[in-house]
Amino acid sequence: MTTPITIPNLGESISEVMLGRWLVTDGQWIERDQPLVEIESDKVTQELPAPISGVVSITQQTGAECRFGDTIGNIDETATKPVDDPHHVPVDDEGTLDVTEETVASAAQTRRATSLAQKVADDLGVSLEDVDGSGPSGRIMKSDVLGAQHDAPDTPAPLVEQPAGHYRGVRKEKMSLFRRHIAKRLVEAQHAAAMLTTFNEADMTKVIALRKLHKEEFNDRYGVNLGFMSFFTRACVSALATWPTVNASLIEGEIEYHDYVDMSVAVGTERGLVVPIIRNADRKSFAEIELSIKNLAAKAKDGQLTIDEMTGGTFTISNGGVYGSMMSTPILNPPQSGILGLHRIQNRPVEDPQNPGKIALRPMMYLALSYDHRLVDGEGAVGFLVHVKNCIEDPERLLLGL
Repeated sequence: MTTPITIPNLGESISEVMLGRWLVTDGQWIERDQPLVEIESDKVTQELPAPISGVVSITQQTGAECRFGDTIGNIDETATKPVDDPHHVPVDDEGTLDVTEETVASAAQTRRATSLAQKVADDLGVSLEDVDGSGPSGRIMKSDVLGAQHDAPDTPAPLVEQPAGHYRGVRKEKMSLFRRHIAKRLVEAQHAAAMLTTFNEADMTKVIALRKLHKEEFNDRYGVNLGFMSFFTRACVSALATWPTVNASLIEGEIEYHDYVDMSVAVGTERGLVVPIIRNADRKSFAEIELSIKNLAAKAKDGQLTIDEMTGGTFTISNGGVYGSMMSTPILNPPQSGILGLHRIQNRPVEDPQNPGKIALRPMMYLALSYDHRLVDGEGAVGFLVHVKNCIEDPERLLLGL
């Protein structure tokens, strides 16, 4: 009797998936709940566990596009389980040790790695046999590979043969479902909303001084660094309370207001941009916000975010400054009506606020608010951004709830 391996229902909004790397081989004995294959949707990549123990037969290969209910293989539950005694080493008739290919393959299987970790290891030339996994069941994550590469002794770079001067290579690869989803949403956001962007700038002097004064004590007490994102998150929460339409959504002709703030935070990964959510950001302290960002960013980089962690945000912050961006017009994250773009901090000559009429170098950051003009008018957008600017330039306002 065989049991089919089928694509499960991953959520109402997910209709198509792509098969990633198989974690087992055709004809291998597998245990119930053992991870079989990685499934890549337009939102997340997750593992599909075995529904039952038996011998696996693979019918769909990596890269195949599938839908809910499709069969990608089967498991023969009537097959006899091979002897798998870790203390038993087979010997031949002459008494010599017999190390088989199956034994080697079994040992390699115990050192599973995520597909991202495998790719990074291949790119860096790191052997996974030398890497200790920190993930579930000892699974090797991207951060483990990077740590092992950092600790490895320097080795001479391999010689690379340079192509001839007339060489003009062309390489094509299939766009992943994740990338296709990003492209689709970016186009839809510009076509479906009346998107405008307003700009301002913030003097970061006081926030920088406040971080410098308290960063060591903050880290000692809460175990996380005090970053700029918590200041901007709290500033946006304050501004959203004053301008609630920026925290609303237009859905089927109705304005849906939110009495809470689920703050989406854009995080860049090797697969593309993901936007995990800090739930109830309006009720979180600076430390809770920083811890949330740290945990979500780590999960994003290792491809461990769940669909729930990326669904349902009410407002977004995107920090292009970490890549050196000086100015940008961020694109809305539908159905949200507002997104704040942060940029690189750079010393610029401005009027000294303490000495009017005189010029001083100050650490300045350009701020950009893209908004849906169907919900938010110009006054509301400018007022929101000025509110954020005032909170950043005078962070005591955040403590007083102003």
